[in-house]
Amino acid sequence: MAAPVRAGGGTRAAGAEHVRALAHVDLGAVARNCATLKQQLGDAALCAVVKADGYGHGVTPCARAALAGGATWLAVATATEAAALRADGIEGPLLVMGALTEAELGVALDAGADVVAWREEFVRSVHAASADRLARVHVKLDTGMGRLGAKDPARARSVASAVDASARMELAGVMTHFATADDEESDFFDAQLRRFRPFAEELKRSHPECVVHAANSAGVLRSRDAHFDMARCGIAVYGMDPFGDDPAARNLEPALTLQSYVADVKPVAAGESVGYGRTWTAPSDTKVAVLPIGYGDGYRRGLSNTSEVLLRGRRFAVVGTISMDNLTVEVGDAAVEVGDPATLIGADGGDRVTAEELARKLGTINYEITCGVSARVPRVHLAP
Repeated sequence: MAAPVRAGGGTRAAGAEHVRALAHVDLGAVARNCATLKQQLGDAALCAVVKADGYGHGVTPCARAALAGGATWLAVATATEAAALRADGIEGPLLVMGALTEAELGVALDAGADVVAWREEFVRSVHAASADRLARVHVKLDTGMGRLGAKDPARARSVASAVDASARMELAGVMTHFATADDEESDFFDAQLRRFRPFAEELKRSHPECVVHAANSAGVLRSRDAHFDMARCGIAVYGMDPFGDDPAARNLEPALTLQSYVADVKPVAAGESVGYGRTWTAPSDTKVAVLPIGYGDGYRRGLSNTSEVLLRGRRFAVVGTISMDNLTVEVGDAAVEVGDPATLIGADGGDRVTAEELARKLGTINYEITCGVSARVPRVHLAP
């Protein structure tokens, strides 16, 4: 196995794996996922989205792995995320996609990041903040997401004209964002494309160097018509399926493994219960294994009595209410012992628990599963 590395890139101290909860992140998988996406994109560039601490995987190591795998751009949501990447020595094109206050705008520009505009007032703020540097601005058209972006193409054109009017700014990109790319039965994706394309082509004709981008991970895998000059991929970079299905079916490799260990094995007699609220009572004499991991680590309470974990390559049911720091698993007469590793997300033997599986049980999406792994779970990054 490749040597584990710290977030900053150094080798992790020996014995660091022996903790109550641990997330291993396979950086080789991140790089290979990017190579898979880049193959789909052909001549279009790949922008790896590394916001929210790389979707819970660790921003800087994943950013480096994404660039090694073929990404040429990185994108984040906040100015502080951009500044942190630069502080860790990450170079190259960097896009801050979110709304920015004047103070945050200064941080983003100091980091040499591109910013996104959809209001002329913001363009004036960029002009004022960029006295000693050329600011690169991407104009966003809201084609149906209903969040940030100018809904009226005429207004978006005015924003672009305001950028052109300043010698301190450059129109670096034109963008939109899809609301239903991950819903293959919805035709709203195509409606958004039809709205965006003429606006993008108009600005591309007058600004040949600007980068047109629209597709997220689902958009890339769904239609080449959405690729344009660049795509912004997030969830697929980390090996999760944007459609909520099996990642392997799209040649994606899940990068994150969440593990704990068996802290105790104890008998439970028929009629006895475990956990808060007595939500599970043993129907017959059995045994439970106690794992020192819980919702304080991001393994959600809503998975109580519904999920399964892997012990010795086998699935065992989580029983009783998941606590902040512990959960219990019924193991019956299986040869499970104190100290055995437990896999809550990831593979063990011939089986795997995916983020998609847990998301379905919770009625949510795989994004929330990995983003929810809390900061008290150390990340060990395995070098490619």
